[in-house]
Amino acid sequence: MSGKPIEGRMTAASEGEVVVFHIGMRINSFAAVRSWWPVAKAMGPMLAELARDKDSGLLGYKSLLGGVREVYLVQYWESKEKLLAYAAAPDKNHRPAWAAFNRRLREGKGKVGFWHETYIVPAGSHESIYMNMPEFGLGKATGVVPVGRRGDRAADRLRTS
Repeated sequence: MSGKPIEGRMTAASEGEVVVFHIGMRINSFAAVRSWWPVAKAMGPMLAELARDKDSGLLGYKSLLGGVREVYLVQYWESKEKLLAYAAAPDKNHRPAWAAFNRRLREGKGKVGFWHETYIVPAGSHESIYMNMPEFGLGKATGVVPVGRRGDRAADRLRTS
């Protein structure tokens, strides 16, 4: 975690719909570097490409470790349409990386695992609180505001707009 903590109680500035996308890999065989290293290495160029394109729809992301075998990202997107457009775009980094991964998957006999989950969270159906934290998660992706602006209690922040 980087950044200076913001004193007090903050909440994510986002009040509209948000798309939360989890994507990750699991190393099933550490010895099979040829199977998992290209998968791990492919994500950086995709994130750089998305960060350069302010209209891509990617609001922000956080890299996480799930033990020694698993690495994953939590991504926040403006809309499912922009997420799906990036995934399908023939001129972006995702399509060739996905094709290469599928080739390796057939050759690798289960040496690397891959997963993703997509959540469409309607406006009024998400809330957050960050206490004495740097901007983090959805708050880092969309900015933070003092809790009082969106309601002091979680129930207040979850009300439908």
